[in-house]
Parts: sequence; C-alpha cells; structure tokens
Amino acid sequence: MSIPFFTVRGAGEAEDFLARLAARANPEDAENSAEHSVEKRVAAILAEVKERGLAALVDYTRQFDAPDFAESRFSVPEEALEEAAHALPAEDKTVILQAADNIRRFHEAQKTPSWFIPSSGGALLGQMVRPVDRAGLYVPGGQGGATPLLSSLLMNAIPAQVAGVPELAVISPPRPDGSVNGHILAAAHLLGIREVYAAGSAWAVAALAFGAGPLRPVDVIAGPGNIFVATAKRLLIGQVGIDMIAGPSELCVIADATVNPAWAAADMLSQAEHDPQASAVCLCTDAAAAEAVVKETERQCALLPRKEIAKAALARYSAVIAVPDLDLALEIANRIAPEHLELLVDDPWALLPKVRHAGAIFMGHYSPEPVGDYYAGPNHVLPTMGTARFSSALSVDTFCKKSSIIAAGPEFTQASAEATARLARLEGLEAHARSVLCRLK
Repeated sequence: MSIPFFTVRGAGEAEDFLARLAARANPEDAENSAEHSVEKRVAAILAEVKERGLAALVDYTRQFDAPDFAESRFSVPEEALEEAAHALPAEDKTVILQAADNIRRFHEAQKTPSWFIPSSGGALLGQMVRPVDRAGLYVPGGQGGATPLLSSLLMNAIPAQVAGVPELAVISPPRPDGSVNGHILAAAHLLGIREVYAAGSAWAVAALAFGAGPLRPVDVIAGPGNIFVATAKRLLIGQVGIDMIAGPSELCVIADATVNPAWAAADMLSQAEHDPQASAVCLCTDAAAAEAVVKETERQCALLPRKEIAKAALARYSAVIAVPDLDLALEIANRIAPEHLELLVDDPWALLPKVRHAGAIFMGHYSPEPVGDYYAGPNHVLPTMGTARFSSALSVDTFCKKSSIIAAGPEFTQASAEATARLARLEGLEAHARSVLCRLK
C-alpha cells in the first residue's frame, strides 16, 4: 500500500485528483445489473413493508440478520433497557453520560425561539418554531451487532430531545440471536428513551416511515447506515423528513511545518478505517513534513486491526499533497468541501475566515477529528461528498419546523388590498384578488 504523494503549484494541477473524489458521489453499482440496481431492490423492500408491515420485516430479518427471529422480538421491552443499563460497566456509563452532557450543552445553544415583528399598518408578523411530533432514529449495529454505534444514538437522539420532540423511536439491527446490543439498550435508557425496536437495513427505515406492528410511523428519520439505508431514506423524501444522505467518511488536513507527522497520519487513518470509499487528504506547505506524513501513514496503517479497509481507502481516494502556501491549501480544501477539516497549523484562527466550505472545522494540533466525533459536543452527522457547499450538520433544526404567522388588522389589509389584487391579477388569479378586495366593502 502506498498513499499517493504529489506536489502542486496551483489548484489546476490537482484537477484529476479532485475529479476522482467528486466521482464518489455517483459510484457504479458493479455488483448489480441495471435492472437489479440497489435503488430498485430498495424500492421493492419499501413497497413490501408498506403492504405487509411487520410480517415483511420479520422475513427480511430472518434472511439477513437473525434466522430464528420472531414478531415478539421486534419491540424491545422497557425492562430489557433497564436491565442493560444496570449491567453496563461503570466506566462505560460514566463516559456515555459525560459525552451526552457535552452534546446536550452544545445543542441547547442551537435552539431557535419563535419571534414576532410589528409591521406598518398594525400587522404583526412572525415565525413559530415547533418540534415534529415523532422522530425515528436508525442506529447501526456494526459487525453483526458486535460494535454498536453508540455515538450515533447520542448524536441523533439528543438534538431531537433538545428540540422538544415528544416521541422518539430507536431502531437497530439485531444480533444473530435476535437481540439488540446491550450498550445500545443501556444508552437509550440513560437518555430516557423507552421505544426501541430490532430491525436493520432498508426494511427498518421503511418501518419507521410506514409503521409496522407496534411501531407507529414517524415524521423525521435520522441516522447513518449503509447504501441500503441511505437509498431508502432518499426514496422516502417527501413521505418523511430525513437528516441527510450521508456518503463515505472524509477528512482534509491542512498542515504547515509545525505539524506532528505522526498525529496527522493517525488522524487520516481515523477516517480511512471506516470504509474503502473513505477519503483522507493532507495538504502540507512543508515538503519534508509531507513526506514524513506519508511514511507515518504507511507505518501506522500496518498496525491497525482494520488495515485492509484503511489500505484501500488510502490508495483510492486519499493523498498527501505538497503545496507552496496556505492560500493554495485553502483553495483546494474549499473545492473539496470536506466533511471534516483539520487545521494543523501554527495559527488556525488566522485561516478560519478563509474556510468557506466544511462540515466541521477542527482548530489546531490538539483538536483531532475523533474528539468531535465522540465527546466534545458538536454533532458528528455532517455533510459529505462536497455537500458542505450548501448543507449543514444535523442539528436541533433537523427536528423542527417553522410556521409563518400573519396577524393583519383592517388597517393593514385595506391599505394593501389594491396592491395585493394587482399582483394577483398579473398572475391571472382573480379569486385571489377578490379575496382581498371584498374586505374593502
């Protein structure tokens, strides 16, 4: 394995690499013919769950996750959540609660109040912010339920709770014996969640959208997952709200001569170990430091349990790029619009005003990406595949909707009636015009 290393003097010299990164947004489905694409398979799953409900869910779960799964295992009893919390090692409970406190404090600052402003003529205009009634949270089980994504549960559930969503339903793939990982159950209990279901993949997303057995439909679905989960969420846009369509993990590091190559390499590998499609890019202004990052990346990769995954990601969609200055590094980073951007430089605050596109920005040598992923408080559900150009991290707003308020009195409406009617008639909508003009009589 060798991570690509090259030098550029202008952004144009990085075009081939940038085009390769962008191409990840439209991967070819090599394992399926055109008529049996992932999208068609997922659409069929959605239709079947909508029609057959829990029976379809059980069939899929038996086929892919738990061979002896029964309808009675779908809804996890509250007693099981409580028992899992009691069985949780004290150290695990402590770190879960500490991370939850940090995440909650950060998201409390995001809350948007309702507001009102007076308008001329005595009208009162405003915006009312309200949470959705019900949200569904998909939590990947990881490796057959052996490596549960606890952080995903925290990052999705807490913003919804801060938003004031009254009902949360968690769904997670069962292990081969039909049970949900105890750490997920325990974390749900610690967060005050009482509704947990055992199901995974596209059929779990379908159950959240349409309902299945005891699981009632939700208004918003949030949570990461594989291509089947992501495709199901995309196909359900309009039926329910979703957080975002997440792509492979990605990190861009901007570094200068002050970088510790071992630290930069470790940070890059923290993304590369996720997925062969993941991307880790280092833009470094010091050629010697850049070469050291390459060597450290290769040395550390060989020591990882998930080294084969990391090797693939480093070879396909990663690179160490030597650049002449930080301005060019920022220009390339803004082109990438990465999920995570680390500024491993002497003065990160001087660069911050020049960052236009990034899901999350990590400032300085002691702000590695995993600190944000797990513990600091900002949300780790971030835009990928360049979508940071126009979208933002999952937040309290993901679980809220905003209604405009128009409180117009006779003075305002009568004074604006002629203007309103004229605009309506320009659009050929006579009834609109008459609706306003009749109030002049």
